[in-house]
Amino acid sequence: MNWVFLFDLDNLKNKVEELQGLSHKENFWNDVKKAQGIMQEIKAITTEIDQYEELVADIADMEVLIELMLEDESFADYKEIEKGLNNLEKSANEFKIKTLLSGEFDQNNAILSIHSGAGGLEAQDWAEMLLRMYRRWADAKEYKVETLDLLSDTEGGIKSVTLLVEGYNAYGYLKSEKGVHRLVRISPFDSSGKRHTSFASIDVYPEINEDVEIDLNEKDLKIDTYRASGAGGQHVNTTDSAIRITHIPTGIVVQCQSERSQHSNKATALNMLKAKLIGIKEEENKEKIEDLQGSYTQIAWGSQIRSYVFHPYSMVKDHRTNAEVGDVYRVMDGDIDYFINEYLKYKALQ
Repeated sequence: MNWVFLFDLDNLKNKVEELQGLSHKENFWNDVKKAQGIMQEIKAITTEIDQYEELVADIADMEVLIELMLEDESFADYKEIEKGLNNLEKSANEFKIKTLLSGEFDQNNAILSIHSGAGGLEAQDWAEMLLRMYRRWADAKEYKVETLDLLSDTEGGIKSVTLLVEGYNAYGYLKSEKGVHRLVRISPFDSSGKRHTSFASIDVYPEINEDVEIDLNEKDLKIDTYRASGAGGQHVNTTDSAIRITHIPTGIVVQCQSERSQHSNKATALNMLKAKLIGIKEEENKEKIEDLQGSYTQIAWGSQIRSYVFHPYSMVKDHRTNAEVGDVYRVMDGDIDYFINEYLKYKALQ
């Protein structure tokens, strides 16, 4: 599979210089969150530049080795060169995939929501398994994960959870996960040992900056407050600080309970709503938010993008790209980069 990719080295170097210039200003750390984001972006772009230059140097070294081998007509090092070429090809393909993250919001943090499907405890356990998978993937990427909203169940598992995944290109990678995820296994909750199928939906949209302007009509918003769930002890929230916002024209619902302040939760929820509306506007090819109508509160069942099979065999298959992995346990431990990369290549050819 071949695809075209662009890498503007000069533009990236200029971007780093511009961001480093901002970081040297006296008031840079007045807004800690914004400053941390800029420093993270500097690190990510610098790493990307270093990877490119290292790849170019490795290719040059390999060319010299091949020329020497041909000149001397000595093929003793053939196996070593073949191994080096294979490694170079792998590195080049991995680097090309990064260049596919060129969407307007691909570099942004991601807001990822997991919703359990019908099926009670079985489906709720599957949602919790996916939560663990994405947390492990984020840890491997050295991304920070914050829980914005969580609805657990007393019997076990989770009904829904919304995460903020903070890291350069987080949305660019995680947008591949949007859709319905299907589990097939022998249920640990069924004493008869029967095989069960469960579903959970994933929704992903970019976190947007507060300076992104979107006109929201207050008449279109239904804002509810409720008591946030807590871990107990001194952290129990005794005030109605959690916020739920419903966008009436589309039916979109967002909620946040991560902060103790109702004002902070409302600001976060509004940004979540704006981000979701932007995503839907792009999908629907609408010019204005006002043109959006309909219910977008849940991803439609039946549109499964990936199946995770524990029984009668071990396999994870993505139904969009036909990518398969035989070790389902490795995938559930957060090793999902193969599926993400295959999706990015697939979209590049659309």
